[in-house]
Amino acid sequence: MSAPDQAAVAVLSQVALAADGAVLGLALAYIAVRSLLKFKTTSSALNKVKKAPSVSVSDLRSVLSQPSDQESDTTTFSDEKIVIVRGVVETKSVVNGNWKKQNVLVSHESNEKAVILQRTQTCIYNEWRGFFGWTSDFRSLFARHWKEQESSSIRTVPFILVDGGKWPQSDYLTVNLDGSNHPLPLTTVYHNLQPISASPYTFLQAFFGHEYPVGLLDEEKILPVGKEITAVGLASLKNGVPEVMACKDLPFFLSNLSKDQMVDELDFRTKVLLWSGVVIGSVATGILGYAVIRNWKKWKEWKQRREIEQQNAAEEMREAEGGVTAAEESGDVPEGQLCVICLMRQRRSAFVPCGHLVCCPRCALSVERELSPKCPVCRQTIRSSVRIYDS
Repeated sequence: MSAPDQAAVAVLSQVALAADGAVLGLALAYIAVRSLLKFKTTSSALNKVKKAPSVSVSDLRSVLSQPSDQESDTTTFSDEKIVIVRGVVETKSVVNGNWKKQNVLVSHESNEKAVILQRTQTCIYNEWRGFFGWTSDFRSLFARHWKEQESSSIRTVPFILVDGGKWPQSDYLTVNLDGSNHPLPLTTVYHNLQPISASPYTFLQAFFGHEYPVGLLDEEKILPVGKEITAVGLASLKNGVPEVMACKDLPFFLSNLSKDQMVDELDFRTKVLLWSGVVIGSVATGILGYAVIRNWKKWKEWKQRREIEQQNAAEEMREAEGGVTAAEESGDVPEGQLCVICLMRQRRSAFVPCGHLVCCPRCALSVERELSPKCPVCRQTIRSSVRIYDS
């Protein structure tokens, strides 16, 4: 690890352990709360997937026309139900009877027919610290996304799911991708990484410690016609035709997994999130408890020191006031011996090291307590004051 990296790690560790670990404890508590919230969401999705019926495309109409178990008591019918349907991908033009002009996409690289075509171009960046590259240590903490710049384009055509091995297709399920942010089960048909030749501008970027491009990655992914996938979502009858769309409460929409595999994966996620939340929450509680106790003790010690300092100051003030003579109380102090600050009491304290006798004990004490104590006559920095007594 280089010296700048060690310095960055040292700064981060000091910030994390600030206030006796309170910052670290709060960060861990935030992670634990996020884990428990994700556990709640994943557990709810697991229960929904378990209760959802797994049916074929041909049996979907009968399921949608029946009330669910929760609705049987009220004899009401729901427009949408969560179902799990396993089927084969086909273009919608197959069932529309448009044989002459099939609405289908063709891969540029493999020439396979598809209903979803995604092309991605990623520019990969590297970084050399260079002679002026120390700024990259701080920039990299907040700009990791600068390492790659990705441009992606996706094309889709209307497609359906049908029962495999049955022809002609009388029953089908229309897939509605509107509003779906779920990952798609795409197949990679092209993957090519090309290096980028260096230029004079690249040398300048490296010299000043900036990222510079080193490679260009081209990828093409498709959802091919004839692939068997599983649709998990809200199914309903639209104009008498079954249609499925994504459910925001579920982590799956179109997937290669079966129902049992989805249940196993969600069950594993819930266990990991639950135990991670419990363990991290316990550690955060311990760290925060330790930080609270340590800071409470420090506050009590500071308060005690403050009280002692105030008592000492009050005693010094009383001692200074106790030295006031009867002549000072009656106001019969010669004009040449009055304190230059208050002009009320007699000069009794001399400053060290300058030796000027120009203040009364009370004003001399107030001058000593300043942040930068200086003699009011010569403006020399003083260390203390000495009480002068007449013989």
